[in-house]
Amino acid sequence: MDIHLLRQKPFNLEEEDLQWVTSTFEGLTTDEKIGQLFFMVGYKQDEPFLTRLAGDLGIGGLMCRSMDKESVMATVSTLQSAARIPLLIAANLEAGGQGITKDGTKIGSNMTIAATDDPEMAYELGKICALEGKSVGANYAFAPVVDVDYNFRNPITNTRTFGSDPERVKAMGAAYVQGAQEQGMATSIKHFPGDGVDERDQHLVTSVNTLTTDEWDRSFGSIYRHLIDEGAKTVMIGHIALPEYSKKLDPSLKDEDILPASLAKELLLGLLREQLGFNGLILTDATTMAGMNIPMPRHELVPRSIENGCDMFLFTKNLDEDVAFMKQGFEQGLLSAQRLDEAVLRILGLKASLALHKSSNIPSPDTAENILRQEHHLNIAEQVADRSITLVKEEQGVLPITSGRFKRVLLYDIESEANALGYNKSSGLAASFIPLLEAEGFEVTRFEPSGVYEGLQGSSRDMQDRYDLILYLCNLATKSNQTAVRIEWINPMGVNVPIYMQSIPTIFISTENPYHLLDVPRVKTFINTYGVNDYTLPLLVRKLTGQSAFKGKSPVDPFCGKWDTRL
Repeated sequence: MDIHLLRQKPFNLEEEDLQWVTSTFEGLTTDEKIGQLFFMVGYKQDEPFLTRLAGDLGIGGLMCRSMDKESVMATVSTLQSAARIPLLIAANLEAGGQGITKDGTKIGSNMTIAATDDPEMAYELGKICALEGKSVGANYAFAPVVDVDYNFRNPITNTRTFGSDPERVKAMGAAYVQGAQEQGMATSIKHFPGDGVDERDQHLVTSVNTLTTDEWDRSFGSIYRHLIDEGAKTVMIGHIALPEYSKKLDPSLKDEDILPASLAKELLLGLLREQLGFNGLILTDATTMAGMNIPMPRHELVPRSIENGCDMFLFTKNLDEDVAFMKQGFEQGLLSAQRLDEAVLRILGLKASLALHKSSNIPSPDTAENILRQEHHLNIAEQVADRSITLVKEEQGVLPITSGRFKRVLLYDIESEANALGYNKSSGLAASFIPLLEAEGFEVTRFEPSGVYEGLQGSSRDMQDRYDLILYLCNLATKSNQTAVRIEWINPMGVNVPIYMQSIPTIFISTENPYHLLDVPRVKTFINTYGVNDYTLPLLVRKLTGQSAFKGKSPVDPFCGKWDTRL
């Protein structure tokens, strides 16, 4: 690699920065270069382990899971103090500062942002993610997601995307990149070559983007080319195959030879580097995912991921073993000295572009206190919630609801126990939603199944006599390691299925997955919120009761292409 490429976009290094890269690189042993390739993960403060990672192994970066701000700052301080070369500190800053600290602001999912139909909100999201992330020591956002949610059955893209329109994804993704990188936070456009076509999850299987080369060029290709032109510093590579492009770039490939992009030389070097002109850092997605491990033995995939074009290796299955595999691969020729050096130079170049070599990189508690959840950030979160809640279907004469017309409300709540990335979420929403309704004068009864067997169920006439309105509050987040996002009704015969729409006004609210009309097609009033922040439920009640207008625009087809969902 010509080191002067680091003068070019997206690094844009000045002579002083380039000299730091050169002198640092020349002082590294082979083992130290290999250490820089590894990007680890931290869940909590564990000083001996962190000191070993940064000091003994000399890793290049660490991703923080969301913790309280004190734990994040202690983790970062330990790492940066022990490191000879400053570390990249990343987090899934997709929806706000809460992606790295529980004390941060949740603005909203990508799809929530998209439902405002305003790229300025994506810019604000990127800016707030950067400001709050940097206040606790982060310098790298594993965001934005620029996948396209073409397949409503995909269990992982969903609300993490800006929707199903490539032009909207492009505009929103570019705005996020600008907002974050203006604040000195590196961004990672992901998950190349593009998720959202397959209905399977790369966490569990090597998924496949089945688009033709022309279709890919017009959609994902257009998105990546634009964001690369806009200066996105890094690209995260998914464990997703792109067969049509792989075969075009390497006609000798047979079906059994097709690899996920994280291992596919023709996609990394041929498509991303050469055709799209990307000069920045290439990072694998988590190497613990089945999608990367199914096609190739671990001892081979570890070094080949770097040899075939990636610059950093995200996470390990077994730290000592994976480091040994990388070293053995280098000794055995699976990883060349040329590719190792190219990768390390780009890693150092990214760090220099963020001016990490000019700072202590130790976060300040006072700075964090002043920046996290500041008034402007909370105002943006409220605006996003207000402008995104979407009235998808409306039965005439039902909205707005008032306690004068619909005093007695039966609430069916359907909730899961995890958020979109699979980690524990806060307790159920019904406990917060019911008091908001009661404050408006409604008498709310929470559904409890009883007499569920045939012949023992409550009568339809009794339901009509007891309730004026039925509300469904469905809070089923999409998340990794699941194969579908569908409602599982209570047995037997789904006693909580909406069956009273013709006799009792029924409103179905989905606070997460926007595609539930697939399972409740004939519900006549349907609302999507695409996630919940601090302001969503109060604003939702205001909209239900006519005190505020519904303003959201659906970024996807909530009707799932079915005729009966429109009835």
